[in-house]
Amino acid sequence: MTLIGQSVRRLEDRPLLTGEGRYAGDINLPGQLHMRLVRSPVAHGRILDVDILEAVDLEGVVAVWTGADVSAIPPIDFRQEGLTDLYPYRQPILAQDVVRYVGEPVAVVFANDPYTAEDAAEAVFVDVDDLPLTLDATAAPGSFDGTHSTEAAVVRTTYGSVDESFTAADKIVSVEVTVGRHTGVPMETRGALATVEPSGSLVMYGAAKVPHYNRKAIAAMLGIDTDKVILREGHVGGGFGVRGELYPEDVLVCLAALRLRRSVKWIEDRKEHLVATNHSRDQHHRISAAVDPDGFITAIRDEFWVDQGAYIRTHAATVPNLTMAMLPGPYLFPSYETTGHIRLTNKTPAGTYRAPGRYEATFARERLLDAVAHELGESPIETRRRNFIPKDQMPFSRPIRALGTVIEYDSGDYAGILDRLLEHVDHDALAAELAHRRRGGEAVGLGIAFFVEKSGLGPYEGARIQVDTEGAVRVVTGAASVGQGVETTIAQICGDGLGIPHDRIAVVHGQTDAIDHGLGAFASRVTVMTGTATYLATQELEKKAKAVATHVLEVAPEDLRLVEGRVEVAGAPDRALTLGEIAARLEPLSASGMGLEPELAAESWFTTDHMTYPYGVHAAVVSVDKETGGVVIERFVVAYDVGRAVNPMLVEGQIVGGAAQGLGGALLEEFVYSQDGQPLATSFMDYLLPTATEMVAIDVLLLEDAPSPLNPLGVKGAGEGGTTAFGAAIAAAVDDALQKPRAIFRLPITPERLRQIIHGDYPEEGAAPCK
Repeated sequence: MTLIGQSVRRLEDRPLLTGEGRYAGDINLPGQLHMRLVRSPVAHGRILDVDILEAVDLEGVVAVWTGADVSAIPPIDFRQEGLTDLYPYRQPILAQDVVRYVGEPVAVVFANDPYTAEDAAEAVFVDVDDLPLTLDATAAPGSFDGTHSTEAAVVRTTYGSVDESFTAADKIVSVEVTVGRHTGVPMETRGALATVEPSGSLVMYGAAKVPHYNRKAIAAMLGIDTDKVILREGHVGGGFGVRGELYPEDVLVCLAALRLRRSVKWIEDRKEHLVATNHSRDQHHRISAAVDPDGFITAIRDEFWVDQGAYIRTHAATVPNLTMAMLPGPYLFPSYETTGHIRLTNKTPAGTYRAPGRYEATFARERLLDAVAHELGESPIETRRRNFIPKDQMPFSRPIRALGTVIEYDSGDYAGILDRLLEHVDHDALAAELAHRRRGGEAVGLGIAFFVEKSGLGPYEGARIQVDTEGAVRVVTGAASVGQGVETTIAQICGDGLGIPHDRIAVVHGQTDAIDHGLGAFASRVTVMTGTATYLATQELEKKAKAVATHVLEVAPEDLRLVEGRVEVAGAPDRALTLGEIAARLEPLSASGMGLEPELAAESWFTTDHMTYPYGVHAAVVSVDKETGGVVIERFVVAYDVGRAVNPMLVEGQIVGGAAQGLGGALLEEFVYSQDGQPLATSFMDYLLPTATEMVAIDVLLLEDAPSPLNPLGVKGAGEGGTTAFGAAIAAAVDDALQKPRAIFRLPITPERLRQIIHGDYPEEGAAPCK
């Protein structure tokens, strides 16, 4: 039975479509309290007083805490890419003496119902003495706390002979680009419900993304044994990098359950989400290319600034690290130097968001490539071809590290996928049609942008497969689900290995008491890591099943085949045992007699020290209304090579979903702040998400030309490539539509900004500073 490569229906959908979904907000326990946060109304100031008296006196209020009540709890530590220089910038669970952004938790209320909790929170008065603000990450650094600078760290990567290459260059081409401030905005906001069970275990419902890590972190912060903390994941309404990290509210819910000995529930509202959940992007780049007389780029020099917001949360330096590591993309670039400034401002703290660091780096690099093409007087396609890493140089290494691994592209044919895209869109005919329309007065254009993604981050992931006497199969994993189809994908891989339908397989994920170790769902890693572990476990289970059949059927193991959930004798399929029958023969005494462990079960772990690197190219056709500054996407194509697609339908769904978020960042979404640090986008009236009106049908060209040699399935991740190059492709298309090369250097391309460009109010080159 072949299941890998088939577009089977998702296992996850039936309970959701029949109203049986169990999200964090759906879970309730008897006698639970409701938690509500009191958040700072100002962007930066010294706390003079937090008056809780009126709130405490309200009927139904059980407790009100301020920073003093939780001062013994350490700040939230880093999960990834931590630098010792960043430790002073970690966030406390409630503000201690100083508030640093609008929305920072200052106090917390616990009441018998959510309405009383909200009333009590509004009754708390926070008296703050304003302090000077930092809102521009590109301005000169100031003081964070009187001791440390708002420039938390400067990170650098370099290889080759950069100075020599620039000295010898025939041309030096430079651009300055900015990507605005975005966030993931999952359909479900954050939420948690914590309780202390009679056994003394602390249980938190509402976990997502990295339950095993968060379990350890919560235990360490609260000073309890890890085995006394259990995190349970239910249905999750989207993650996108922002959901599932450890936030102050998660720790407060758990601490309250321990202290108050009652279940405690918290559900974030949308306004809170927009000011409290991680922001992302917000980078400003000054990037240059050294070009030789043949048009070959011999070196890249980049300097960029990251607006980290008010604190450094669990991701630490992950985003700038990925920006530096992935900026070279699919090009040779023999010499490369980049310097990143991690700057603190009085804004909501930032973290990862779908294609973190790569959306920004791809925009900077691809805009630079377009500028180089303009300087050379040639097609951007030819500039890219000349600089691609050739297929015969794979695997291709760079002396750069990302997320603790060396950058080594495992496989790829960059020129090949470009050719496939050009053929798919009939490029020459399309370009001629657009030129004809422009002669008729329309502002229409085509833009192309390339990307390389990373996926399959290790170092390990495991899977345990169990078969009961009825033949039911259960796969227990350390993976997490954020809506991406984990259950379906893992069931397909397991079913393919055991020869049974995927809908007869139950997949367990996100339960820290079901498996001791798991790294979760981030960095597009689940299919590669958990999928491969599952594949290896099917092989081990097959060996054990055949060992039993060898005793019962009295044939050699090499004469047995596992076919459609039965172990049968080759050439004599009537002599067979089902997996359920084999499980029945593995009760302890019988298993001992065969020299086997009881139960038909197998566990395998997949380890790796290298990531896999999917890649692709985006093509956009847009029309521009020169009067209004509006941009309409007429056609958008994503060509993406994922090595091998376990479920092509799910992969295409990931690409389309990613493209929607790329569109938002390219044309609509941006957090802006007033001069006094007040966020001006605190609802969907101001933070503009793509709707069905703005979203174009995405034409997906899904390719499997470059399977990964790093895992036996050949798979690579697919979750982020729909986002990565979207902004760069739209910018190039708008340039082409306006017939104004080097016009667009800032995202999002809002109507106001575009009208200023059209009417000459912005210089052709460069971009306005970060806001």
